[in-house]
Amino acid sequence: MIDVRRLRVLRAVADHRTVTAAAAALYLTPSAVSQQLAALEQETGHRLVERGARGARLTAAGEILLTHTDAVLAQLERAEAELADYGAGVAGTVTVAAFATGIGLVLAPAIAELTRTAPGIRVRVQDAEGDASVPMVLDRLVDVAVAVEYRGAPGDGDRRLTRMPLYSEPFDAVLPVGHRLAGQEHVAVSDLAEDAWIGPYPGNPCHDVVVLACEYAGFEPRLEHSSDDFHAVVALAGAGAGVALVPRSALRGTELGRVVVRPVEGAAPTRRVFAAVRQGAEGHPLIKPVLEALAAAAGPA
Repeated sequence: MIDVRRLRVLRAVADHRTVTAAAAALYLTPSAVSQQLAALEQETGHRLVERGARGARLTAAGEILLTHTDAVLAQLERAEAELADYGAGVAGTVTVAAFATGIGLVLAPAIAELTRTAPGIRVRVQDAEGDASVPMVLDRLVDVAVAVEYRGAPGDGDRRLTRMPLYSEPFDAVLPVGHRLAGQEHVAVSDLAEDAWIGPYPGNPCHDVVVLACEYAGFEPRLEHSSDDFHAVVALAGAGAGVALVPRSALRGTELGRVVVRPVEGAAPTRRVFAAVRQGAEGHPLIKPVLEALAAAAGPA
């Protein structure tokens, strides 16, 4: 008989690629993770994980078992959802990880709506960058992620997750007031090839959007200043330090007195935002209303 708890350990090792990182995600010691893997290998009669200088990787047998692991864990999520529904009296806490702009744009309005329509549901919010919240869901640290599409993000076909599109928004060009293109109605990204740039750090999904937009325009941006805070990015542009591409919603409530904001000419770079839960959890009587409130706050897709 295979112990489901050991399947969670296998999934964590596959996700994090080292025993130490998997142990941290599971709040276990590395030795405890190694013991669980050894017990699982004994239960299955197969070597499941190989360790090397570059970390841990699953064997062919481990990959086969991992496929079934995803299905088993998703079914357990569904079972928990049905039992919770059976217990009724919908009341409890749902933890949501979201990036700052997403909190303001959809999560805060969703919480306000839930206060009116489902007062028994308490939403606890954790601020997390747009690429950090999905791993938090997979590691069972939070229930719901409000995340941004990024290179390497789990796709729609990932059987560990159920994803729900929320909204898309364009990036606008932010220029110092004295910039040579400040008088134009639209700005072509290619016309900014010789400028100094201000943008998020590598690893931030918005960094990928900016760099790809410049690559499509035929150049590599000269990123001289880095900040993940768009208020700081705009302030630097206002000081004449460079130009930037900023998601439109991130400009709300930002001091724009020393910059001009112009739409990007042609197909604008876009930030796509989605909600994600562990597959099977979307029907949970606490989580389902949260997803519905997020969708309502986001408006038509």
